[in-house]
Amino acid sequence: MTSIVNNSFENTALAFVAKSDWQLKKAYWLFRVVNNSLMASIGTKAANLSLKMHLPVKAIIKKTVFEHFCGGESIEESKEVVHLLSKYKVRAILDYSVEGKHNEEAFDATLLETLRTIENAKGNDEIPYCVFKPTGVGSAELMEKVQLKQPLTEEEKKAFEKIKNRYKAISQAAYDNDVRLLIDAEDSWYQETIDALVYEMMEQFNKKRAIVFNTYQMYRWVSLQNMKEAHKKAKEAGYILGAKLVRGAYMENERERAQIKGYQNPICTDKMATDRSYDEGLKYCVENIDEIELFNGSHNEHSNLYLTELMKKHTIAKEDKRIFFAQLYGMSDNISFVLADAGYNVAKYVPYGPVKFVMPYLIRRAEENTSVAGQSSRELKLLKTEIERRKRDKNY
Repeated sequence: MTSIVNNSFENTALAFVAKSDWQLKKAYWLFRVVNNSLMASIGTKAANLSLKMHLPVKAIIKKTVFEHFCGGESIEESKEVVHLLSKYKVRAILDYSVEGKHNEEAFDATLLETLRTIENAKGNDEIPYCVFKPTGVGSAELMEKVQLKQPLTEEEKKAFEKIKNRYKAISQAAYDNDVRLLIDAEDSWYQETIDALVYEMMEQFNKKRAIVFNTYQMYRWVSLQNMKEAHKKAKEAGYILGAKLVRGAYMENERERAQIKGYQNPICTDKMATDRSYDEGLKYCVENIDEIELFNGSHNEHSNLYLTELMKKHTIAKEDKRIFFAQLYGMSDNISFVLADAGYNVAKYVPYGPVKFVMPYLIRRAEENTSVAGQSSRELKLLKTEIERRKRDKNY
């Protein structure tokens, strides 16, 4: 078991212990493509178009980018990845990542699939959380109208009642099966509607421990204060706040919309401000650990190291289940596997679903690795280091 120090995340032998030589080389070439913004854009658009035209490319996509970032096309198919991660003390969070369908039939289908993930996670230490995306179970446009307090038609009132019922059904199932539930964040112009629904679920199901978790996108300058106010409300109402911290995923959309609509940009002024907001959020949660359970969803090495230091300072055991570290499957293995080896609670978000319906997720991953400064370059450097290390070992 390792101890976490500044250079721990350079340990590529630990980072890629679960990858064969062939998987390592395939990942290297995948990130070579992703690191080139033009190639990444052309590749993802071509793949998406080919699937829409029913061209025979599914097998190629499935054995390359899909296999790297996803667990499988179903819960059953994803079990091999779940078991493999568990072998190295990394847990899994199965994330039904089908996107693009926005109707009542699709929302009900997502509800049923999410309930299946909860049933699959029941009593399963390999899967400590389940998750759903709010726009998977309800209309973004309708949630925006609710946030703006605009009058709803009778049909919209019924649709919003269905959204509430889906939240209730999923949260109740999580509570009944003792499975923690992460509710993802969305765009700021309807996030308040989501927040209100989530806090209602927390008040009902988080009396003794955090079952329901809200997500705070810390690149929004208001998020830290929002979380503090949510903590105050939780204390007053007598329940535990479940807090999932992420930096955020919709920066370009948020800035563009604020400029078009003429309101204040909700995003922090620069990366330093976002980093400060995130780390202050970690500090606040750890300082109030008896009243807040923390899910640290970060690919930032400094923030993960900082959280280990906070835990040590406040004498919180590494295995304390009130704190989890998490990264996306296929990314930042140098963080996940090193933290798990050191004894911390670690989980990977493992997306799954039919290839053609998971393409929007895969495109976002490609865009994210291209746009986030140094992300794909960092992955490439680590993969190359490990490939060379293995070559040296074989030559001895």
